[in-house]
Amino acid sequence: MDRSTESERSSASTKRRSPSRGWRFAVGALAAAAVITLGVRATVVDFFYIGSTSMESTLNPGEGLLVNRLAYNNAEIQRGDVVIFDGRGSFLPYQRPNAVDSLAWALRLAGSDAVYVKRVIGVGGDTVSCCGPDGRLSVNGVAVDEPYVFAGDKPSEMDFEVQIPEGRLWVMGDHRSVSEDSRALMGAPGGGMIVTDRVIGKVTDVIWPLESKRPVEGSSTLGGLPVSE
Repeated sequence: MDRSTESERSSASTKRRSPSRGWRFAVGALAAAAVITLGVRATVVDFFYIGSTSMESTLNPGEGLLVNRLAYNNAEIQRGDVVIFDGRGSFLPYQRPNAVDSLAWALRLAGSDAVYVKRVIGVGGDTVSCCGPDGRLSVNGVAVDEPYVFAGDKPSEMDFEVQIPEGRLWVMGDHRSVSEDSRALMGAPGGGMIVTDRVIGKVTDVIWPLESKRPVEGSSTLGGLPVSE
């Protein structure tokens, strides 16, 4: 056999195999990157789009939010925090969360129709009421200033007073006149109060569109809300 011919055939075969090896490497790298991205989004930081007007004008439809999933690992949820939570069992009182559904959602294998974003108004042990003689909402008998409430809205169109059990949260949207929140579910199982374990994370920033980038502020006075004595 002609050695030069054999060498040429071997070289041609190597050239034919090289592209397929390159594709396999590229596909493997993309798959690994996807797994890492899903892992980070499921455990560390996540990204959500706003699809409703219930948090205007703090958060507006079409904006993308950065969510810190580790915010409450070593810290308590504070009044004033804007949180993302799984509404099954509270906002969706007749849907119960289960481990399989939660894992599928975390890995983006299921939709996010059960996920909500609201502001924490009261935490376990608080009494929240509205509205006082001055038209303001009160936490534990102290009137609260709420500069984040949508311009022209009242703190609440309906009167209420609730005591929040330990391990639960009372949440409301900043656009009070259109937000369906804890107020709308007072007669439902759980009274519209969120179990703290169902909080996915804290909204820290608006990161999309780029021209709208900004931090999402909470307040720290009285554990999260600015207060006027």
